[in-house]
Amino acid sequence: MAPLLALVTAAAQAAPVTDCPLRDAPFSVDSPLIDVLLSPAATAVLHRAWPGAKALPDWQTKTLTPSFATLITLRSLAAQPGFPALQTLDAQLRAVPVNQADRAARCARYDDDVPPAAIAPASPGASRLLVFEKVNGFLHGPAIQAARNVLQAMAQRRGWSLTVTDKGGAMTPAYLRSFDAVIWNHVSGDVLTLSQRAAFQGYIEAGGGFVGVHGSGGDPQTFWDWYVDTLVGARFKGHPMKPQFQDARIVIQDRASPIVAGLGDGWTMSDEWYSFKNNPRAGGAYILATLDESTYAPGDLAMGSDHPIVWTRCVGRGRAFYSAIGHRPEAYAVPQHVTLLEQAVTWAAGKSAAHCSGASRAMPATAP
Repeated sequence: MAPLLALVTAAAQAAPVTDCPLRDAPFSVDSPLIDVLLSPAATAVLHRAWPGAKALPDWQTKTLTPSFATLITLRSLAAQPGFPALQTLDAQLRAVPVNQADRAARCARYDDDVPPAAIAPASPGASRLLVFEKVNGFLHGPAIQAARNVLQAMAQRRGWSLTVTDKGGAMTPAYLRSFDAVIWNHVSGDVLTLSQRAAFQGYIEAGGGFVGVHGSGGDPQTFWDWYVDTLVGARFKGHPMKPQFQDARIVIQDRASPIVAGLGDGWTMSDEWYSFKNNPRAGGAYILATLDESTYAPGDLAMGSDHPIVWTRCVGRGRAFYSAIGHRPEAYAVPQHVTLLEQAVTWAAGKSAAHCSGASRAMPATAP
């Protein structure tokens, strides 16, 4: 009998959140732009110092989440025409008092909504998985749905328990104990409170599994160092825009890994191809696949002959997998990509024969 696939999107409304990150931080050029724009006083300072801010496009200045304004800072806009001296603007913003209305506005995009206690049942011995889909930043709407559909099909086929939620309140020690792995399905923007961060980090370090899909590692600015540097292991730099979607060759680096079993030496597909500010290999990641940059046009985002695109890391006793593949919903109809995700989930949930210590050793770079 196929397992129940639970979709948990509603929960009892909790009290207003008060422990959100940056709640009490001074306004600055390194604040999320949305926090500046949510404050009338800080916005007035910005517009006086830089009138050009009034002409920023709506997609950069939207103050209702999901919003790209959660992913950028004024420092990241400093190359815009007429932008004032960073040091001067920073000092002017820091002089604006942070009041209770500001704190409430900053915390409003977080939640403490604990999902219902019911967890989808699994077949005996099968994986119990939580699919997490909270988005405060860029909404990969079609890709989120396509990835969820593929995961649900896997669950039906494999007898997995699959519970889906967009509530940060799921990140409690008690709730997370019900799952072998948590899949971040295109999560974007800072989405967890301080207590939720601590619960999720503790879950991973104690032996939980993590699968990060595409947008979950693609934010231009991040505000949780542990997540981006330790769990994912690389900071997003950008992706080509002219054109945005290109065919590229994915090259398998270690055909002996069960995560890429059956994928041969690689495949070619069309997608949005991420580049990173740092090579995760240098931080000890175990690289499963790279991009052959000779097969597409990365432009000034080229990483060279060693361009990781899929990798794993060990974090404490936990297992972390990240794949930058999957912006286009069509990517979830590519058989090799689906196989990669299914085998990655199996590994992250601790159901693979491979142990984390053996699947996280740094692989030497090989030319495409």
